[in-house]
Amino acid sequence: MSVSAQSPTAPPSSVRAGVLLASNRGPVSFTRGEDGHLSAKRGGGGLVSGLSSISGGPGEIVWVCSALSDGDREAAERSPGGRLDRSGLFDQGAAVRMLALDPKVFDDAYNGVANSTLWFIQHLLYATPTNPSFGPEFQRQWTSFEAYNRAFAEALAEEAAEGAKVLIQDYHLCLAPRLLRDLRPDLRIGHFSHTPWAPPDYFSLLPDKAAAEVLEGMLGADRVCFLTRRWAEAFADCCERVLGRRPGAHTLRVHGLGVDAPALRKRAAAADVAEREQELRAAIGPNRQVIVRVDRTELSKNIVRGLEAYAVLLREHPEWRGRVVHVAFAYPSRTDLAEYRDYTAAVQRLAKEIEEEFSTPELPDWRPLIVHVEDDFARSLAAYRMADVAVVNPIRDGMNLVAKEIPIVASAAGGACALLLSREAGAHAELGEASFTLNPYDVNATAAALHAALSQSPAERAADCARLAELGGALPPQSWFADQMDEL
Repeated sequence: MSVSAQSPTAPPSSVRAGVLLASNRGPVSFTRGEDGHLSAKRGGGGLVSGLSSISGGPGEIVWVCSALSDGDREAAERSPGGRLDRSGLFDQGAAVRMLALDPKVFDDAYNGVANSTLWFIQHLLYATPTNPSFGPEFQRQWTSFEAYNRAFAEALAEEAAEGAKVLIQDYHLCLAPRLLRDLRPDLRIGHFSHTPWAPPDYFSLLPDKAAAEVLEGMLGADRVCFLTRRWAEAFADCCERVLGRRPGAHTLRVHGLGVDAPALRKRAAAADVAEREQELRAAIGPNRQVIVRVDRTELSKNIVRGLEAYAVLLREHPEWRGRVVHVAFAYPSRTDLAEYRDYTAAVQRLAKEIEEEFSTPELPDWRPLIVHVEDDFARSLAAYRMADVAVVNPIRDGMNLVAKEIPIVASAAGGACALLLSREAGAHAELGEASFTLNPYDVNATAAALHAALSQSPAERAADCARLAELGGALPPQSWFADQMDEL
C-alpha cells in the first residue's frame, strides 16, 4: 500500500511547498452528521500553535497527516489528492493533505506497532516475563508500519518544493525521514521525538532488524531532535549499540517545549471555566486545600500509584481528613487496546475504594476524592485555577506540559500551587529546582511529599509557583517551532 506519487523528484508547481509538517494527527478532525454534512473541528496543542510562527503565503505550507476517523476518511476522499484546501473543507493556516490509508494497514501501524510496541519500549512499560513476544503477527504489523511511513514519505515528496524544509513529528513516523531522503535528497529534513528514549538494554528488546530500521530511519533526517538532553544521549547510545556508530554532534538537537502562557491564561479566564470552577468549589467545600492531577489514563502516567499515595497520606496523617480534597481527572485513552481499558478500570476501582474507606458520617460534607473520566478541558482549567498541590508522577514522560500549565494558571488566578514532579518526566530537567521531586515507584515517599507540600508556608508556595510559572512559559511552542526551522 502506498500513496501514488506523480513524480517524487519533480512535483507539480501547483502543489509545491517550501515548508512541510508531517504528523499522525493533523490540525483538524471531521464528524459526519445524520444529514451527511461534515463538520470540522480545529485541533489544539503545541503543533497547531507552533504553525502560527512559520511565515509563508497561501499554499507555501503543507501539513500531511492521517485520516483517523470515518469523518476524516470521507473528507480526504472528497478532496483532490487528499488536499482539504482544494475541496474547501479546511483552509485555515497551512494547507492540509490528509491520507486515507487502508484501515487495516493503519490499525496495524498505529495500534500494533506505534502504540503497542514503540510506545511501550520508550516508556519502559513491558512486563518482560511475558511481553513482548515478536512472532509472525508482529512481522505482519511491521510490514504495515513500513507501508504507513512510506505513504507519508511519498506524499511529502509530492508536495515539497526544491530544497524545502520538512519537519516530521514523533515515533509514528520514525521510518519516514530515510524513506523521504531516498526520494528527495534535496530536502532539509528534521525529525522530532516527543517521547522519552529508552536506554540500549531496553531498546534492544526490539527485533534487531526493527531496531536498526528505527534508528536508520530517523538518521535519514538532517536534524534528529529531542525534548531533553537525556533522551538525545539515550538515542546516541542506542545507535552505538545497535548500529556500531554514534550520530555526529551536528545531527542531534534538543528543543524544550513549553506553554503558550498568554493564550492559556486567556482561555482559563473564559466564562465556561468560571462556571466549572463554581461547580467544583461547591463539591469541594470551603477552607480545604485541593490536590489536582489531570491525565489521560495512559499506562505511563502512573495514576494508580498516585492515588495509592493519597490513601497512605490519609491513613498516616489523619489530620488531613476533612481538610484536603483530591481532584483527579483521568480521561480515557486508547480504549481500543485491552491494556488501557484494564488500566482505566483499575483507576476507577481504586477511586471507589478510597471513597469507601475515608468517607465518614462525622464529616458528611467531605468528599475525599472527586474523580471525572469525561474529557472536559474547561473543567481541567478550573481545577488548575484551584490547585494548591499538583501531582505529576509519570513512570516516564517525554516532557509533560500539565506540569507547566498548572502553575501558570494557578498563579494567574491569584493562587499558588506546589508541584510534585516525577524525576522521570522530561519537565523535571527544567522545573525540578522549584518542585518536590518524586521517585514515581515509591508510594510512601510520594505520600510524604504530599504531606510536605500541603504543609508548606504560603510564602514558600507562592515563591515556588511564581518560579514554576516563569519556567513553564519560557519555551513557547512558537519559539520551539521556529528554532527547528532555523536549524534546517
